[in-house]
Amino acid sequence: MGKTVIILVEGQSEETFIRDTVAPAFWPLNIFLETRNFAGNVNFERFCLHMRNILRERDDTIISTMLDLYGLNTHFPGYLNINGSSDVYQKVATLEQQLHYHITNKYQCRPNRFIPYIQPYEFEGLLFSDTNALIQIEPAWEKQATELQAIRNAFKTPEHINNSYETKPSKRLECLSPKYRKTRHGPIAAQKITLAVIERECPHFHQWMERLRAL
Repeated sequence: MGKTVIILVEGQSEETFIRDTVAPAFWPLNIFLETRNFAGNVNFERFCLHMRNILRERDDTIISTMLDLYGLNTHFPGYLNINGSSDVYQKVATLEQQLHYHITNKYQCRPNRFIPYIQPYEFEGLLFSDTNALIQIEPAWEKQATELQAIRNAFKTPEHINNSYETKPSKRLECLSPKYRKTRHGPIAAQKITLAVIERECPHFHQWMERLRAL
């Protein structure tokens, strides 16, 4: 009997990424990943409503998330506790732990039914796992190859590319011409880079994948 994992995502890019790049890797394990798209502002009230509804649909479904740390609604549990930390992994660990505690207690669901994942700092960070593969999806982007690699080299991992409007990963991709389009280029680039390379370069993402594989 296969296991179904429903992943709550913020938008179309994440939805396509899960469907086309991540989910196929889980088919041999008899684990089937599905997505539910917020398609809009992810405030905590809306999040809880989605969680409640999905938990009520079936009692064997496992729920996970793919939410960006950048721009996360400040009402999410634990958010006020992360401002003093400079360690992005500590920040997302705190948020994930608090979110798990809140949801499992609020809805009295089994702890193993909910696997929260917060992406540091946003989906586009994953695309810096291999900038050579990234630029291959638009031939004109080769002119920015050195600049993109310099951005990657400036950080310990792609997940450390930092958190402000001017320096978030998606903003850094605006150097590209033709312009980077999140829903068009993001999922295609992720496929080109491959799941294996993303996991090798992004430890927190890899840990999430391993938790899902362990199901």
